Amino acid sequence: MKRPLQKSTTLDIAPLASAVCGLFEFLDDIQFWIKDADGRYLWVNRGFLLNYALERPQQVIGKTDYDLSPPHLADQYTLDDKRVLRGESISARVELVGRYDHSAAWSVTHKLPIRDARGKVCGTTGFTRRASEGTPQVDVHDSALGRVVALLRGDCAHNWTNAELARHCNLSIRAFERKFRASFRVSPHDYLRRMRVRLATHALVYSGAPLSQIAMEHGFSDQSHFTREFRREIKVTPGEYRRKFRA
Repeated sequence: MKRPLQKSTTLDIAPLASAVCGLFEFLDDIQFWIKDADGRYLWVNRGFLLNYALERPQQVIGKTDYDLSPPHLADQYTLDDKRVLRGESISARVELVGRYDHSAAWSVTHKLPIRDARGKVCGTTGFTRRASEGTPQVDVHDSALGRVVALLRGDCAHNWTNAELARHCNLSIRAFERKFRASFRVSPHDYLRRMRVRLATHALVYSGAPLSQIAMEHGFSDQSHFTREFRREIKVTPGEYRRKFRA
């Protein structure tokens, strides 16, 4: 006896797309996004937000790369998007991707066109990740200050002095402090404090480490100090942030 043919199941694309996008929330080292045909962001994952030191998707939705990155980087992203909007796919493109700390890392990017029900390209989607763990970061504005930013990020728990940082720029302490403040609008000390908090957000979202351990690994004297500085910068406690954004 022949089995009756089973009816095919039609999936509603909206919840399916939402489910697929949701998977990217669990990938801490990948930035994933969806853009419309005008290059405006429609959806980004938590890894994307952390890269730009943002808390909510609403801070990105509706914006373009020119709102988030230096013009020379945004120009390259836009040129690639135009290719994708013509129906091309971009695979394994090695490019510089900027970060909240004014540095950029060599990354591998993939992009695909999004088509509507009639097959017309109506947007783009893609993801990027660092080329490798050992890939050096470079500064997107100034090479000397870029070395300093890389030092701070590479060992944020160290109690860096302005004298140490100035030596890496081959500048006097006073000249270094002026140059740093002119570029970043804050002192090196305040920049390091903010960077420690921003790096800690990643650990809160993507690790199960105790708050006391995260505090010590990111240069805070104890959990109380960590909580105080975190609330000052992010406006909530580390515990509240973890509960809200934990993948």
